[in-house]
Amino acid sequence: MSIKFTLSPILVGLLILTFAGNAASALAQANDWRNIENGLVIPDKSYSDQPYIVKTNDGAWLCVMTTGAGHEGASGQHIISQRSFDQGLSWEGMVEIEPADGPEASYAVLLKAPSGRVFVFYNHNTDNLREVKGDDPPYKDGVVRRVDSQGYFVFKYSDDHGKTWSEGRYTIPVREFEIDRNNPYQGDIRFFWNVGKAFAHKGSAFVPLTKVGGFGNGFFTSNEGVLLKSENLFDVADPENARWQTLPEGDIGLRTPEKGGPIAAEHSYSVLSDGSFFVVYRSLDGHPVYSYSRDQGKTWDPPQYMRYADGRLMKHPRAANFAWKCENGKFLYWFHNHGGRFIREHPNPGSIGYNDRNPVWIAGGKEVPGEAGQIIKWSQPEILLYDDDPLIRISYPDLIEAEVNYYFTETQKDIARLHQIDTSFLNTLWNQFDAVSPVNDGLKIDWQGEGAALPAELPAPVMPSFRIRDTNTADYRGKNTSNGFTIEMGFVLNELGKGQVLADTRDASGKGWWISISENETLEFQMNDGQTTAVWSADPGLLKAGKRHQVSIIVDGGPKIIAFVLDGRFNDGGEERQFGWGRFSPYFQSAAGSPILRVGPALNGEVHYLRFFDRALMVTEVLASQRFRE
Repeated sequence: MSIKFTLSPILVGLLILTFAGNAASALAQANDWRNIENGLVIPDKSYSDQPYIVKTNDGAWLCVMTTGAGHEGASGQHIISQRSFDQGLSWEGMVEIEPADGPEASYAVLLKAPSGRVFVFYNHNTDNLREVKGDDPPYKDGVVRRVDSQGYFVFKYSDDHGKTWSEGRYTIPVREFEIDRNNPYQGDIRFFWNVGKAFAHKGSAFVPLTKVGGFGNGFFTSNEGVLLKSENLFDVADPENARWQTLPEGDIGLRTPEKGGPIAAEHSYSVLSDGSFFVVYRSLDGHPVYSYSRDQGKTWDPPQYMRYADGRLMKHPRAANFAWKCENGKFLYWFHNHGGRFIREHPNPGSIGYNDRNPVWIAGGKEVPGEAGQIIKWSQPEILLYDDDPLIRISYPDLIEAEVNYYFTETQKDIARLHQIDTSFLNTLWNQFDAVSPVNDGLKIDWQGEGAALPAELPAPVMPSFRIRDTNTADYRGKNTSNGFTIEMGFVLNELGKGQVLADTRDASGKGWWISISENETLEFQMNDGQTTAVWSADPGLLKAGKRHQVSIIVDGGPKIIAFVLDGRFNDGGEERQFGWGRFSPYFQSAAGSPILRVGPALNGEVHYLRFFDRALMVTEVLASQRFRE
């Protein structure tokens, strides 16, 4: 049963409070689809990389993967394919496109022709080199024995929807660039690999490739992107007759912006409605890089760092970041939402940049007119996928659409999985630019305190449990839930002095949650369960004395993340922090404290409203709510 209380507006303003009877049952959530362990496993031989899928003309989902019995780069690394007719619930037996006992065959991508023929493109160590030259240090005597990122860029094809593959492989003649001539072999041996999806446009095939300058600290020491284009691959019966050109024109590929670092890799391409090409790729500069081409890849605009629609730089480490154009004409962008100068200025950026690929964040995009053609406007981010272990690295995804459903593949290099994404989640994300409405789903407190005397006292909300006993085990061990909550507040501070408290549910033992002003003159959220305290703050420098502010604090028990949205902006750390979002302990139990919620108990200012939700709201939802109250 739900009970609503209305307290005197003279005492506390208007409070609407809904109690849940049993917190454990009322707040329990179903399995979190964002947790990668809830995905469907795609079979492999141990190591798994780039699980990419195309839908074949006989109704199958054809998946290609780089796999092997060892780790990434080990001898025996090869590529396989497998087919599913039930959207990943089961897979037919693996087909070895290249054998495990042959030279390394790696990093395959697929492309389906209009005829239904399927091509697979990949690295092949055809000459079976067992070592190449690299830097000393880190490689003793300059000898690199990992040889999967050199050789020849080749392809095979299938005319039976991936059941079998052509016996011969076909080498693509890749034009020499400056980066090739500057490698230790002056271009006689080329270093390269690819993760970007191949695509078709106006009857031509386009296949991305990342050229590599050398091997050293962080493995690759420099790279840049090119596009391999064939105007007749789809037309010739014998692929040996296909003609290829390497784009862009000249001998310098897609690099970082002027004064950027040497890493520009793993280029991901999308075709816009006016035929423009959009590309995004990773760097060591702490930001993703993008560019547009208005002439099908011959030339590109000067590369720039990616930005949100509001102009702020997006953050990203040295990891795959992909963009897809969906069938509805909108876009999705996969990235990791941290970095900035903290990677760029690190003493060892080449290695540190590979870390922290968990969780995965997603931004939605839509086309808008630009000065030279269509461009993409990007939303603020949402959490898409996560693993309970923060050190697990989730990457190399693919997007598959089937009717109204969306699926992502991903790998953490040991297990590849397929995930169906909640369609309503994506539709909400795509609506972020236009949404202006209050949120009521999960609302438990709606206190309107405009003009109310402070401090005010309200019945505290029932708090969710983040860790509970598992009564299905003999020892009643703990298990995590995916519960969460969100606090929304509107307030004015007359001054920014440390120690002010805007809201507080602590009991005599210190258990509960509270919101205060930190020594950095910013909002700080804390919660304590009697054993553990979790603390996170908004980005510094955003609060202004005398200004009306709105904040939403999202506590998400799935990935165990605390995030702030302050005055319409998701806090990503800016130039002050590598991470704008923080983690709390997986062993944190509950923020339940006093039965009383005190509003403004130590505040030189006003609290205009306080709303509490018994779930972690989407960033898009809190943005819509804040706009409604502007």
